[in-house]
Amino acid sequence: MPVKRSSYYTLQDDGKAVLARRHCPRCGPGVLMAEHKDRVSCGKCGYTEFKKK
Repeated sequence: MPVKRSSYYTLQDDGKAVLARRHCPRCGPGVLMAEHKDRVSCGKCGYTEFKKK
């Protein structure tokens, strides 16, 4: 089931929408990385960064 695009953004106090997720450094703008408990990963190329504890 697809995720709503509105869930990718957060609202600031002044009413502006800001992207809540990062872009993939390999794929570039337009490809967002998935947030997991211990990592962020790209679903397109598989690039993964592990979060520090």
